Amino acid sequence: MADAIPIIDVWTQHISGTPPGANPEGENVFRNYGMLEVFHHGTDLAKMIDAMDRAGVRTALMAGDNEAVAKAQQRHPGRIFGQYHASPIHIMEAVRELEHYVRNCGFVALRIEPFMWRKPPTDRVYYPLYAKAAELGVAFQTQVGHTGPLYPSETGRPLYIDEVALDFPELRIVCGHLGWPWTDEMIAVAWKHKNVWIDTSAHVPKHYPPAFVHFMKTFGKDKVCFATDYPLLQWERVLGEVEGLGLSPDVKQRFLHDNAARAFNLKG
Repeated sequence: MADAIPIIDVWTQHISGTPPGANPEGENVFRNYGMLEVFHHGTDLAKMIDAMDRAGVRTALMAGDNEAVAKAQQRHPGRIFGQYHASPIHIMEAVRELEHYVRNCGFVALRIEPFMWRKPPTDRVYYPLYAKAAELGVAFQTQVGHTGPLYPSETGRPLYIDEVALDFPELRIVCGHLGWPWTDEMIAVAWKHKNVWIDTSAHVPKHYPPAFVHFMKTFGKDKVCFATDYPLLQWERVLGEVEGLGLSPDVKQRFLHDNAARAFNLKG
């Protein structure tokens, strides 16, 4: 059973409360998921930990306001692990901050969402961050696929990751959101590179593309990590639908825990 596995969710968000109308781009995706109130009120850590306990989620990887995430990790050690959410506008400042949050706060990943900057993952502005992440031994996690927020989606084409993985063979790369609607591209890139994984954030299992379900059950069983994008999606619903995928116990163990532990180098 899934509740016997110490589940790792590799993509959650620390959302700061946003007044209605202040961020219409972000509101769009939460409105489409029926979670607009959560976007306006922000992530409630106490409710989050309680929901994790009820669902059997042992660990959540979180990004958002970096200082707020560091405090959340300090408050809930072993339950929440921070990811440095990078802005490439002041690149050397971001490089120094990444090192600070990894070395001094215990963050386990660099997260970049390229659509926010309208620059694809191959843009030279990101490369110092990739190099620093590789040097520090932490993973790079990124959004791949279309954008729910109202930004152009072109930066999410998975084939951009092919070039990044070639340029940084030591860098572990985790690609969120299935790469949909370019899921076949994402599968091809993950199959090609030993250092590339796919996570399932922002998608419910009953809508996973059939090719992706086949991949996670067969030749990609070591390359797929469980994620929800909490609080956008709730664990009760998503884990209930995982039970309907017909995963073998071995594949379920890899999907809900083992692959994430390896991709993010999580100990214990």
